[in-house]
Amino acid sequence: MAHCERASRPLIQCLQKSSMRGISSLQLQSTRAFQTTTILRDEAQTEAKTQAFYKAPDPALVSSPRLERRLMRQGILPVGSRRRRAALQNSDNLPFEQLPYQCFQEARKVLLADREEKLNDITATSEKIARIRALSEEELSKQSNVARLKALELHLEHLKVQADINDPLVKKKFEDGQGDMSKPIYRYLADRQWREYRRKILVQRITQMKVIPDVLPHCDPVLDTKLYFGRKPVPPGEFVNAAVSSTPPKLDIQMFEGGEKLVTIAVVDSDVPNVETDSFDYRMHYLAVNIPISALNTKVDLSQLSADSQVVLPWLPPVAQKGSPYHRLSLFILEQKDSKPLDFAAVKARETDRDNTLLRTLQARYHLKAIGAHLFRSIWDETTLEVMKQIGFPEADMELRRKRVEPLPYKRRNPSTFR
Repeated sequence: MAHCERASRPLIQCLQKSSMRGISSLQLQSTRAFQTTTILRDEAQTEAKTQAFYKAPDPALVSSPRLERRLMRQGILPVGSRRRRAALQNSDNLPFEQLPYQCFQEARKVLLADREEKLNDITATSEKIARIRALSEEELSKQSNVARLKALELHLEHLKVQADINDPLVKKKFEDGQGDMSKPIYRYLADRQWREYRRKILVQRITQMKVIPDVLPHCDPVLDTKLYFGRKPVPPGEFVNAAVSSTPPKLDIQMFEGGEKLVTIAVVDSDVPNVETDSFDYRMHYLAVNIPISALNTKVDLSQLSADSQVVLPWLPPVAQKGSPYHRLSLFILEQKDSKPLDFAAVKARETDRDNTLLRTLQARYHLKAIGAHLFRSIWDETTLEVMKQIGFPEADMELRRKRVEPLPYKRRNPSTFR
């Protein structure tokens, strides 16, 4: 008998659940019979919302891979992880700072008290800076006041970061890609994230491939530089097809400091074969000066820069002759001294030769400082010959071959002396 009860228990449970569902549906129908048409209106609104969601999906709620791809084709990235977006679809949409967790709310009280202290320190430091700047020009020009003013400004920026570094809302916005780069805290977080991985990859590439010290003796990158040919991003050191690199690239230069800087952008090929001297030469493929960048103004299109005030040497498509090893195309971003504009007419009149222009010479001549870099490589491919003919490359049909080095007598196969 016990076995019969055990076997029939799942069946009884299923019947109970079905009966409860039937009762709930009957109750729902009976209650809806006494209500007005507002329920129908609400249902119509919810149906319209569900239909509108698939036509215009919300980046914060989409969880379908198909809808995610549709958003990304429109240039909109989904917010956060897919698991979180799927969970938010069935949540009560409470604001993040109002989550009903006692430990979370108590911790927020501690963080708010700490932030209040930092804000008081910011006010006091700002007043000290204002008093120093109110001094006369003679007093302000003293070395002690200049050093004190610079130290206070650095301390003020540090306090602004520390005031928001522990705020969970700030971290959430940054992780969702909604950070405002005009604020010091988001610039600090972006700089820290860049230095954790992408900067290490960049430094590894330019040192392993001997860009440093072949092109420049030293470079300490402080800018996150991304390079694009068309819409395709190019990781540091990747090979680029000759037809693709025939058009000037686009740059995304992220600065992690406040204010604006004027920079010089140069692209150098350090592997041009020289048959006469049996060595390699340098060639300047692009040179432009007086380019403004900032934390908010990050897009630089090399094809859209002004030819009357910025472009000294226009873009020359990089090509690698058949038989030659791969060419390293190094892109450097050099800060101009005190962010002052260079005399474009004088630079253009002096820098006219691509083949005899060394980047280290330009750095010393115009007092430039390398603050950013990138690298891509070029090698002979099926489109190189066509690009060579388009740009009028001399000796495009010539193939380079390595010289045959005769082995020493004791390394030869069956030398005459051993017979």
